[in-house]
Amino acid sequence: MEKCKVGIVGCGNISEIYLKNLTASEVIEVVAVADLQNELAEKRAAQFQIPNVHTLDTILHDEEIELIVNLTPPSAHAEIGLKALHAGKHIYSEKPLGLTVEEGKSLIRTAKERNLRVGCAPDTFLGEGIQTVKSLIDQGVIGNPVAVNAFMLGKGPEKWHPNPEFFYQPGGGPLFDMGPYYLTTMIYLLGDVDRVSASAGISFKERKIGSGSLKGQKIMVNTPTHIAGTLNFKSGAIGTLVTSFDIQASTLPRIEVYGSEGTIVVPDPNRFAGTIRYNQGDEWEEVRTQAEETTNLRGVGVEDLVLSIIEGAPHQASGEMGMQVLQVMAGLLEAAKEEKTVSIRKRINSIV
Repeated sequence: MEKCKVGIVGCGNISEIYLKNLTASEVIEVVAVADLQNELAEKRAAQFQIPNVHTLDTILHDEEIELIVNLTPPSAHAEIGLKALHAGKHIYSEKPLGLTVEEGKSLIRTAKERNLRVGCAPDTFLGEGIQTVKSLIDQGVIGNPVAVNAFMLGKGPEKWHPNPEFFYQPGGGPLFDMGPYYLTTMIYLLGDVDRVSASAGISFKERKIGSGSLKGQKIMVNTPTHIAGTLNFKSGAIGTLVTSFDIQASTLPRIEVYGSEGTIVVPDPNRFAGTIRYNQGDEWEEVRTQAEETTNLRGVGVEDLVLSIIEGAPHQASGEMGMQVLQVMAGLLEAAKEEKTVSIRKRINSIV
């Protein structure tokens, strides 16, 4: 089988694990990398023996490249994605798909018009952990799902990230940064979201960088850092999602799904494996994945996209999934700001 030739745009922190996994793929050949900071692209090219270091313009117009993997900061996802689609490339984007619903819509529409594919992270739901949960729910282990609670609670990334300012700008915050892992999992397990409501706030208006060359510098916070949302699913299930960069410590589970016959505890949605626990009304049972909890398969969504193109089948970490996640996140922020319930169903129906 001839390998799909892939170009990577964005050579920051997350690119290392993508390149480690994609360069080991049997169906993908990474032929070029690009970054606005050329030295980062040079570093990754040397590290993974990538033959070409391009500018953004030259990588988009390299005729041998079929698929662009976009690992740039969120503010550039839609712009670079559209340029790649107009250049005739399939795209796979790190999350989120865009910063606004309109950005996401433009990507989906352009891809449909040009008969191209859009993939979007996260792909952690393709790992053994969440796949096992899905199988157990489908088998009826907890009966009919009626509710889900999800909590992403932490201190924020400025303590460890060398350049964390973008986390505190529009398109960042805990909802847009970590929310996609939780929402993708919730939607994958329980189906489409119908409507949302929320409250949100900024607990600390300044943050101080705690590591790297910028240590000690202050960041102004321009996006909500604590968001508490309610999701009504089309199935009738009701969900709670709380994401926060303002919490010093917590013992709350990441995700629990409640059914008519029991409860299931979902592993960390930011990982590909982990221990699943369920209770059918008597005692807790454990299901351990064969893969280690620390297994990092980032990029498996790219490989699934490539195989789906070859086979003419739908891919799983899709632009449509990324679009619904984006709509829910934007809806939660709108609901909090306007103090109202926001319909997600109507927005999904208006994409095309």
